[in-house]
Amino acid sequence: MGEQPGELTLAEWRREVAEMYAEVRGAVDPAQAHARWRERRDRLFREHPQTPLEPEDPMRVTGVPYWPYDPRLRFAVRMLPVSAPASYSIPTGADEVTRIRQIGSVELPEPIAGRLAIWWLEQYGGGIFVPFRDATAGSSSYGAGRYLLDTAKGADLGLDSGRLVLDFNFSYHPSCRYNAGWQCPLAPPESVVAAPIEAGEKL
Repeated sequence: MGEQPGELTLAEWRREVAEMYAEVRGAVDPAQAHARWRERRDRLFREHPQTPLEPEDPMRVTGVPYWPYDPRLRFAVRMLPVSAPASYSIPTGADEVTRIRQIGSVELPEPIAGRLAIWWLEQYGGGIFVPFRDATAGSSSYGAGRYLLDTAKGADLGLDSGRLVLDFNFSYHPSCRYNAGWQCPLAPPESVVAAPIEAGEKL
């Protein structure tokens, strides 16, 4: 048999990601869930046909680097309305535009102590999208920012009593950080926080 078409392998990648996050949501211990998430994500990056890593990338052997799990950076927060929600059309390919619309914001407590926008992806089916850029961007994390949630692609930490779960230990870099052939929606101004968030994936 020949190789599978790219569309099938991409669908398989997204299915595995969705299953990975379902395991996280069902876990009792967030730190243990994070360790399992890292293990499964490293396997995808190492072995899957849709990995953004180049064949010679040393992270296929070493795994992706992360800060240690920090329980202080897991929050369950209420989404607050905004009086003048922002929206953006972001080029993400030669003939592709990703549209995002702000659906609210959240107030993050210490040690972050900042406001962060929550977005809706205006594509077929939609989804919650939470990119962010913090004080580590450009030094110990990707300069254009990281992602925390992208529910359209399965990255979904769920709700806790109606509050949005934001666990920054599950922050990850967009695929364009690894491979210039990928183009990704990056963090807009409403998604910038002043504090350094030393959790999740790092350079």
